[in-house]
Amino acid sequence: MTIPNEPGGKPNGKGMTRIYRAFFCSMQGFRDVFKYEAAFRQELVLTIVLLPFSFVLATSIENWLALIFSLVFILFAELINSALEALADKVCIEHDPLIGRCKDIGSALVFVAFSWLVLLWGVNLYQFFVS
Repeated sequence: MTIPNEPGGKPNGKGMTRIYRAFFCSMQGFRDVFKYEAAFRQELVLTIVLLPFSFVLATSIENWLALIFSLVFILFAELINSALEALADKVCIEHDPLIGRCKDIGSALVFVAFSWLVLLWGVNLYQFFVS
């Protein structure tokens, strides 16, 4: 289906126009998740607090990138979880087993990201203080 009056039938156009408009859609997404999701705000604070320590703990550029990736992975997981929850709430606010499963899977994604962060940072802290 094409959308009239839009280049290429896409709502955000194509080429550089699409990239330009997509950027502003992404910024709106960041504003929304920051405004409506306390968990994202808490994880963002955690990222801001731990970021300076990554420079101290890292033993190599690869190790530093892994530490940074674990912080970004938390934010990434929470963005996906928040999107799933918002969509699920729009579709059905009553208790529904499939919606519940969707939300639980999103929560599991955040748990995996936190587990990775704790493991990676824990190993690095251990090596820092024992070595």
